[in-house]
Amino acid sequence: MKRLTVWIGRGTLDLVSSTGSAFVLFGRSLGNLHYIHTDRVLYIQQMYRLGVRALPLVTIIAIFAGAVSAWQGAYQLKGTLPLRFLGQIVAGGILMELGPVLTALVLAGRNGSSIAAELATMVVTEQVDAIEAMGLNPIRHLVTPRVIAMIIMVPMVTMWADFVAIFSGFAVSKYFFNLNFSTFFNGFQAVFDMRSDFYPGLFKATMFGISIGVISCWIGLRASWGASGVGRAAIDAFVISSALILINDYILATLLF
Repeated sequence: MKRLTVWIGRGTLDLVSSTGSAFVLFGRSLGNLHYIHTDRVLYIQQMYRLGVRALPLVTIIAIFAGAVSAWQGAYQLKGTLPLRFLGQIVAGGILMELGPVLTALVLAGRNGSSIAAELATMVVTEQVDAIEAMGLNPIRHLVTPRVIAMIIMVPMVTMWADFVAIFSGFAVSKYFFNLNFSTFFNGFQAVFDMRSDFYPGLFKATMFGISIGVISCWIGLRASWGASGVGRAAIDAFVISSALILINDYILATLLF
């Protein structure tokens, strides 16, 4: 019993300490925003690498997410409500949940692991120490561009995923359930509200971007033990970021809806 109590106490202290250090890293990264014009090339490079180059993968995921939503929605409506409500069900589920969450999980796997592995490699090969020895701020040049890029690009990629998924759902509705364009989108427009359907999804995507960017950088900068540490950092970044995405999704859904 005593050992269990000690283990729980140490785990709690480690959790609090880790959470605090992650928030400190986020605050330090925001403190370098006044260099954004000077370092604009770094920001553009990271936004292209972490956002634009992720579009093909996100598009594939969104196509099948929209298609599955249409099939599931039609199954739920079968025998209860007419299919003209299918557009409302598909678009509502995608805008509020599937779009932001699936996009964030995909980017956590693609970008979070990449960021953590990249920074971990720089740590174990002492490149970060070299940057500090040259009088440069590694947070400014390594962390801030990646965090800001994730904050900006996750909502933008989410908007693209929403668009693709909704039209994918419409394609399934048209070719398998004979639902025309006007019927599908009239059902959607009848209940669509920017303030309650669209903006909350973008806000959640922004919070997911903060979680992925900060956690990935924090884990990467704490890496050790050579090559095995790099692999461990990549795995930890994805696992912790994915868990935080789902936890944040629940909290934000409770607060917003």
